[in-house]
Amino acid sequence: MRTVWVVLILALFGLQYKFWLGDGNIHQWLLLEEKNVAQEEVNKKLRLRNQALTAEVEDLKSGHHALEEKARSELGMIKSDESFYQLVE
Repeated sequence: MRTVWVVLILALFGLQYKFWLGDGNIHQWLLLEEKNVAQEEVNKKLRLRNQALTAEVEDLKSGHHALEEKARSELGMIKSDESFYQLVE
């Protein structure tokens, strides 16, 4: 009976060693959890950015108004029958 207890105690210590100090221990697991949370935040921001870009692309594909607005604001383009005045203050 005594040898059974010794074997069980040794097995318990062996499992505890693996849990606390071995490869894939609890400390490494906690670090991975923190990295996972940080990566989820990054993914959430990128997902929102992708949704905004997708909406912008759909808007540019569907209507001329958005395309015209983008050409005016980013490229400084004007229509042929328009006059452009730049006010310097």
